[in-house]
Amino acid sequence: MESELAALSIEEGEEEILELPPEIQEVPDPYALCLVGRFLTSSVIHFLAMRNTMADLWHPLGGITITDIGEKRFCFKFYHEVDVSRVMEGSPWFFNNHLLLMHRLLPGEDPLLVSLDHAYFWVQIHDLPPGLMSEAMARQFGNFIGQFVEYDSKLVISGRKQLLS
Repeated sequence: MESELAALSIEEGEEEILELPPEIQEVPDPYALCLVGRFLTSSVIHFLAMRNTMADLWHPLGGITITDIGEKRFCFKFYHEVDVSRVMEGSPWFFNNHLLLMHRLLPGEDPLLVSLDHAYFWVQIHDLPPGLMSEAMARQFGNFIGQFVEYDSKLVISGRKQLLS
């Protein structure tokens, strides 16, 4: 076996590298798994403090790269889908009491041109009679104060169990 390994040559059996024409080669999206964001404030955000705070707060499994892209916008590049989802689902996020408006970049979007003018908030309504605790009522409340996004029926069920026990 040693003699066979000694006789191996890298040049033996090499094949030519197949290169695809430029129109066929895939160009990786530089903004895949990226969020663009800006803070709702007119004051200056201290970039290094914000970068360290958000990285510590989110603690993504695959790491994060935070870049100041200008015009008071920041690019948050993640390396795993689960990290992006966790950050988006955990919003709203704040730094020094300034709300972070975020948008997940889609292929081809320019991070300097995307609209950063809204944020999602969970709203909890108290003292509703049990007959009105429904998704239809939640939808009406949500659309009255903004735009309804999601209804969490688990909270309603656990709230009823607490009332009954």
